[in-house]
Amino acid sequence: MNNANIAVVDIGGTNIKYGFLPAGEQTLQNVNEAPTNAYLGGAALMETVQALLHTLPAFDRIGVSTCGQVDRKTGGIRYATDNVPCYTGTPVRTLLEEAFGIPVAVENDVNAAALGEAHFGAGRGCQSFLCLTYGTGIGGAAILNGALYTGFHGTAGEFGHIVTHAGGNRCTCGGEGCYETYASTRALTKSAETLLGHPVNGRELFELLGRGNRDVAKLIDCWIDEIAIGLAGLVYSFDPERILLGGGIMKEPYLLPRLKAALDVRLMPSYRDVILMPAQLGNTAGLMGAYWSACHLKRE
Repeated sequence: MNNANIAVVDIGGTNIKYGFLPAGEQTLQNVNEAPTNAYLGGAALMETVQALLHTLPAFDRIGVSTCGQVDRKTGGIRYATDNVPCYTGTPVRTLLEEAFGIPVAVENDVNAAALGEAHFGAGRGCQSFLCLTYGTGIGGAAILNGALYTGFHGTAGEFGHIVTHAGGNRCTCGGEGCYETYASTRALTKSAETLLGHPVNGRELFELLGRGNRDVAKLIDCWIDEIAIGLAGLVYSFDPERILLGGGIMKEPYLLPRLKAALDVRLMPSYRDVILMPAQLGNTAGLMGAYWSACHLKRE
C-alpha cells in the first residue's frame, strides 16, 4: 500500500485530466479536466499543468501520463507529433521537480493506460496483453510476461505508425500509409464527412447507423476491417492473451463482435483464441497508470 499523497495528471492533445490519491488509498479524488490548448505549444502547456496541480490538496509525489514519446532516463519528451506543437524536447520531469521540489514520474499516455489496466482494470491476472486506444490517432502498449515492454529506445508501442498501406495517406508523423490514418476514430469521421458532406462525430455516426443508414453501415464495416488488419499483425508479432481496446468509440456495442469476426478471418486457427475486450478504466486509465508509476518511482 502506498504511503504518499500523489497528484496525477494525464496530458492529452485535447484535454488535461488531473486528480489526487491520498496515502493508503487507490481511489481517485478531485478529478477534473481542462483544455490542453495545444496550439499554444509545449511551454504554455507546462504552465497550465503547474497551475492545475496547484489546485489539488498537498501531495508528496507527482505521476504524469503524457502524449508523445517519453525519454525514460530524463522524463522529457523525446518526440511528439504536431498534435501538440513544440512539445518535442520539453523536459517535463525537470520542470515539475523544479516547480514543486518533489519526485515526479513521467510515462507515455498509452503505457500509463496499460499499467493502469494491468494493476487496476481489465488486465489484472493477465501476463501478456496489448492495449490500444483509438481516438485522434492510435496509441499502443504491450504488457509481456507481466511487465511493460518498452524496447531499446524506451518508446515501443507506436502501433498507430505501423504501415498498413504502402504509399497511402499522409500521417502527422511525416510518413505515409500509417495504421492510424485508416483505423483511428479521426480516420472514420473524416471518411464520414466525405460521405455525408458535413462534419460528424463518432456518436452521431452510430446514431445514423441505428436509424438504418446503409451507407454509414458500409463505411463503419470498412473501418472495422482496417482495425482488424492492424490487429492481425500485432497478434502474430506478440501472441497476446488479450487485446484491450480503449477510446470512447469502442463502447459501441456494434463494434466488438464484428471486429472479432474480421480479425479471426485474418488469423491462423491457432491464434483465434485471442480475447478482444474493452478497456475497463475508461478515461481514468492514464491517471491510474501515472499513480502506479509514481508509487514505484525509480531513478535509472
